[in-house]
Amino acid sequence: MEVKLDKRYPLDVDSARAWKILSDVPATAGCMPGAAITDKLDDTHYKGNVKVKVGPASAAFAGDIEVLALDAAAMTLQLLGKGADRGGSSASMNLTATIEPGDTPATSVLVGHAEVIVNGKFAQFGGRLMVQVSDMLLGQFVDNFRIAAAALPMQGVATATAAEAATEPAQTAATTAAISPTPTATPFVPPAPAKVNEINALAIFWHLVKGWFSGLFGGKRA
Repeated sequence: MEVKLDKRYPLDVDSARAWKILSDVPATAGCMPGAAITDKLDDTHYKGNVKVKVGPASAAFAGDIEVLALDAAAMTLQLLGKGADRGGSSASMNLTATIEPGDTPATSVLVGHAEVIVNGKFAQFGGRLMVQVSDMLLGQFVDNFRIAAAALPMQGVATATAAEAATEPAQTAATTAAISPTPTATPFVPPAPAKVNEINALAIFWHLVKGWFSGLFGGKRA
Protein backbone atom coordinates (compact mmCIF):
# COMPACT_ATOMS: atom_id res chain seq x y z
CA MET A 1 0.00 0.00 0.00
CA GLU A 2 1.29 3.45 -0.94
CA VAL A 3 0.59 6.74 0.82
CA LYS A 4 1.65 10.16 -0.46
CA LEU A 5 2.07 13.09 1.92
CA ASP A 6 2.56 16.79 1.22
CA LYS A 7 3.09 18.94 4.31
CA ARG A 8 4.08 22.48 5.28
CA TYR A 9 5.13 23.25 8.86
CA PRO A 10 5.85 26.83 10.00
CA LEU A 11 8.97 27.10 12.17
CA ASP A 12 9.73 29.85 14.67
CA VAL A 13 13.45 29.73 13.80
CA ASP A 14 15.41 31.27 10.93
CA SER A 15 16.23 29.35 7.76
CA ALA A 16 19.94 28.99 8.59
CA ARG A 17 19.36 27.15 11.85
CA ALA A 18 16.56 25.02 10.39
CA TRP A 19 18.79 23.98 7.49
CA LYS A 20 21.66 23.15 9.85
CA ILE A 21 19.44 20.50 11.47
CA LEU A 22 17.88 19.24 8.24
CA SER A 23 21.25 18.84 6.51
CA ASP A 24 22.54 16.76 9.43
CA VAL A 25 21.02 13.33 8.78
CA PRO A 26 21.67 11.89 12.28
CA ALA A 27 20.22 15.05 13.87
CA THR A 28 17.15 14.91 11.63
CA ALA A 29 16.64 11.20 12.34
CA GLY A 30 16.96 11.90 16.06
CA CYS A 31 13.94 14.22 15.85
CA MET A 32 11.70 11.26 15.00
CA PRO A 33 10.49 9.68 18.27
CA GLY A 34 12.04 6.27 18.77
CA ALA A 35 14.41 6.61 15.80
CA ALA A 36 18.21 6.71 15.83
CA ILE A 37 21.15 6.35 13.47
CA THR A 38 23.20 3.34 14.55
CA ASP A 39 25.97 3.38 11.97
CA LYS A 40 27.39 5.68 9.29
CA LEU A 41 28.69 3.70 6.34
CA ASP A 42 29.78 6.76 4.34
CA ASP A 43 28.61 10.31 3.68
CA THR A 44 25.40 9.15 1.99
CA HIS A 45 24.59 5.78 3.58
CA TYR A 46 23.46 5.10 7.14
CA LYS A 47 21.92 2.31 9.19
CA GLY A 48 19.30 2.97 11.83
CA ASN A 49 16.37 1.66 13.78
CA VAL A 50 12.96 2.73 15.07
CA LYS A 51 11.54 1.46 18.36
CA VAL A 52 7.84 1.43 19.18
CA LYS A 53 6.62 0.67 22.70
CA VAL A 54 3.05 0.16 23.91
CA GLY A 55 3.05 -0.73 27.62
CA PRO A 56 5.21 -3.84 28.13
CA ALA A 57 5.16 -4.70 24.43
CA SER A 58 7.76 -3.29 22.05
CA ALA A 59 8.87 -3.67 18.45
CA ALA A 60 12.03 -2.68 16.60
CA PHE A 61 12.52 -1.91 12.93
CA ALA A 62 16.00 -1.99 11.40
CA GLY A 63 16.70 -0.26 8.13
CA ASP A 64 18.94 1.65 5.76
CA ILE A 65 18.97 5.33 4.80
CA GLU A 66 20.46 6.68 1.58
CA VAL A 67 20.90 10.39 0.95
CA LEU A 68 19.92 10.91 -2.69
CA ALA A 69 20.49 14.66 -2.80
CA LEU A 70 21.72 17.41 -0.49
CA ASP A 71 21.47 20.90 -2.02
CA ALA A 72 22.69 23.63 0.33
CA ALA A 73 21.79 26.43 -2.10
CA ALA A 74 18.17 25.27 -2.34
CA MET A 75 18.17 24.01 1.27
CA THR A 76 16.76 20.68 0.06
CA LEU A 77 17.34 17.14 1.30
CA GLN A 78 16.18 14.00 -0.48
CA LEU A 79 16.59 10.60 1.09
CA LEU A 80 15.34 7.05 0.75
CA GLY A 81 14.68 4.94 3.82
CA LYS A 82 13.86 1.22 3.95
CA GLY A 83 13.19 -0.94 6.98
CA ALA A 84 11.66 -4.19 8.23
CA ASP A 85 10.85 -5.95 11.48
CA ARG A 86 11.16 -9.59 12.43
CA GLY A 87 7.44 -10.12 11.94
CA GLY A 88 7.67 -9.64 8.20
CA SER A 89 6.35 -6.07 7.98
CA SER A 90 8.33 -3.63 5.89
CA ALA A 91 8.20 -0.01 4.84
CA SER A 92 10.03 2.38 2.56
CA MET A 93 9.91 6.16 2.27
CA ASN A 94 11.19 8.51 -0.39
CA LEU A 95 11.34 11.93 1.26
CA THR A 96 12.10 15.36 -0.15
CA ALA A 97 12.30 18.13 2.46
CA THR A 98 13.03 21.82 1.88
CA ILE A 99 13.52 24.82 4.15
CA GLU A 100 11.76 27.91 2.79
CA PRO A 101 11.91 31.48 4.13
CA GLY A 102 9.11 32.46 6.50
CA ASP A 103 7.14 35.68 6.73
CA THR A 104 9.97 37.25 8.74
CA PRO A 105 13.76 36.70 8.81
CA ALA A 106 13.36 34.96 12.17
CA THR A 107 10.96 32.31 10.80
CA SER A 108 11.01 29.60 8.15
CA VAL A 109 8.87 26.79 6.75
CA LEU A 110 9.64 23.07 6.58
CA VAL A 111 8.12 21.69 3.37
CA GLY A 112 7.99 17.96 2.83
CA HIS A 113 6.84 15.51 0.19
CA ALA A 114 6.94 11.81 1.03
CA GLU A 115 5.95 8.63 -0.77
CA VAL A 116 5.52 5.82 1.76
CA ILE A 117 5.02 2.16 0.87
CA VAL A 118 4.08 -0.32 3.62
CA ASN A 119 3.64 -4.09 3.53
CA GLY A 120 2.52 -6.64 6.09
CA LYS A 121 0.38 -5.90 9.13
CA PHE A 122 0.66 -2.13 8.75
CA ALA A 123 -0.98 -2.29 5.35
CA GLN A 124 -4.15 -3.55 7.08
CA PHE A 125 -4.80 -0.07 8.47
CA GLY A 126 -5.85 1.19 5.06
CA GLY A 127 -4.88 4.40 3.35
CA ARG A 128 -7.04 6.79 5.41
CA LEU A 129 -5.83 5.53 8.78
CA MET A 130 -2.22 5.41 7.57
CA VAL A 131 -2.47 9.11 6.69
CA GLN A 132 -3.82 9.85 10.19
CA VAL A 133 -0.99 7.89 11.82
CA SER A 134 1.57 9.63 9.61
CA ASP A 135 0.14 13.03 10.55
CA MET A 136 0.57 12.27 14.24
CA LEU A 137 4.12 10.97 13.83
CA LEU A 138 5.12 13.95 11.69
CA GLY A 139 3.60 16.28 14.26
CA GLN A 140 5.83 14.78 16.96
CA PHE A 141 8.81 14.96 14.60
CA VAL A 142 8.28 18.65 13.83
CA ASP A 143 7.94 19.50 17.53
CA ASN A 144 11.35 17.91 18.16
CA PHE A 145 12.78 19.57 15.03
CA ARG A 146 11.72 23.00 16.31
CA ILE A 147 13.37 22.32 19.68
CA ALA A 148 16.63 21.17 18.07
CA ALA A 149 16.79 24.14 15.70
CA ALA A 150 15.91 26.69 18.38
CA ALA A 151 18.71 25.33 20.59
CA LEU A 152 21.34 26.34 18.01
CA PRO A 153 23.00 29.77 18.38
CA MET A 154 21.95 32.53 16.00
CA GLN A 155 25.03 32.71 13.81
CA GLY A 156 24.28 36.13 12.37
CA VAL A 157 24.04 37.77 15.77
CA ALA A 158 27.17 36.02 17.07
CA THR A 159 29.18 37.03 13.99
CA ALA A 160 28.07 40.67 14.17
CA THR A 161 28.96 40.86 17.87
CA ALA A 162 32.42 39.39 17.25
CA ALA A 163 33.07 41.83 14.40
CA GLU A 164 32.10 44.83 16.51
CA ALA A 165 34.38 43.69 19.32
CA ALA A 166 37.30 43.21 16.94
CA THR A 167 37.00 46.70 15.40
CA GLU A 168 36.47 48.62 18.64
CA PRO A 169 39.30 51.19 19.18
CA ALA A 170 41.77 50.38 21.95
CA GLN A 171 41.24 53.81 23.50
CA THR A 172 37.50 53.21 23.82
CA ALA A 173 38.16 49.82 25.41
CA ALA A 174 40.50 51.41 27.96
CA THR A 175 38.00 54.16 28.76
CA THR A 176 35.19 51.63 29.15
CA ALA A 177 37.34 49.56 31.50
CA ALA A 178 37.93 52.60 33.70
CA ILE A 179 34.21 53.30 34.04
CA SER A 180 32.03 51.05 36.12
CA PRO A 181 29.68 49.35 33.64
CA THR A 182 25.94 49.58 34.08
CA PRO A 183 24.43 46.13 34.54
CA THR A 184 22.13 45.10 31.72
CA ALA A 185 19.14 42.86 32.13
CA THR A 186 19.41 39.44 30.53
CA PRO A 187 16.40 38.80 28.29
CA PHE A 188 14.17 36.02 29.52
CA VAL A 189 14.18 32.95 27.32
CA PRO A 190 11.30 30.56 28.03
CA PRO A 191 12.35 26.94 28.47
CA ALA A 192 11.86 24.70 25.47
CA PRO A 193 9.22 21.98 25.80
CA ALA A 194 10.48 18.51 26.62
CA LYS A 195 11.55 16.47 23.64
CA VAL A 196 9.41 13.46 22.78
CA ASN A 197 11.82 10.52 22.92
CA GLU A 198 9.43 7.67 22.11
CA ILE A 199 6.63 7.21 19.64
CA ASN A 200 3.38 7.81 21.50
CA ALA A 201 1.79 4.60 20.29
CA LEU A 202 -1.04 4.75 22.83
CA ALA A 203 -2.09 8.16 21.54
CA ILE A 204 -1.92 6.86 17.96
CA PHE A 205 -4.06 3.86 18.87
CA TRP A 206 -6.65 6.07 20.57
CA HIS A 207 -6.68 8.38 17.57
CA LEU A 208 -7.36 5.41 15.29
CA VAL A 209 -10.20 4.20 17.51
CA LYS A 210 -11.82 7.63 17.52
CA GLY A 211 -11.44 7.87 13.74
CA TRP A 212 -13.01 4.44 13.28
CA PHE A 213 -16.03 5.27 15.46
CA SER A 214 -16.41 8.66 13.79
CA GLY A 215 -16.54 7.04 10.38
CA LEU A 216 -18.86 4.30 11.58
CA PHE A 217 -21.51 6.52 13.16
CA GLY A 218 -20.92 9.55 10.97
CA GLY A 219 -21.87 7.57 7.90
CA LYS A 220 -25.28 6.74 9.40
CA ARG A 221 -26.35 10.33 9.92
CA ALA A 222 -29.02 11.74 7.62
